[in-house]
Amino acid sequence: MNNISENSWKEKLTNEQYNVLREKGTEKPFSGEYVDHHDDGFYYCAGCGNKLFSSSNKFDSNCGWPSFDDVVSSNAVEQHEDNSLGMKRIEITCAQCGGHLGHVFPDGPKQTTELRYCVNSVALNFKPEQK
Repeated sequence: MNNISENSWKEKLTNEQYNVLREKGTEKPFSGEYVDHHDDGFYYCAGCGNKLFSSSNKFDSNCGWPSFDDVVSSNAVEQHEDNSLGMKRIEITCAQCGGHLGHVFPDGPKQTTELRYCVNSVALNFKPEQK
């Protein structure tokens, strides 16, 4: 899916989704739809539909963005060094379309992976768990 033209992305995504997924922007903290979202199900890339996170891995980190302690599979996201804004961080992108999702930090829950995948809500779509 990395061969989609930027014009096609602009047609497919909202302005805010395009800013985050394609231009590596960030939504305002505590403004996203999934910050305080607790339904059971899965979170998918808003750009391509790739399954990324499970609600069972979501936790409240009080950072202003949805946070997860793990991905659904080791090949769901890719990690890249990000030295922008004068900080050294690890950016996470969708492994399928390359869309910017957010960053991963080593300050997650000690009882699990100790990772915090900090993700922009607009980069995600949620689908409830089928029962």
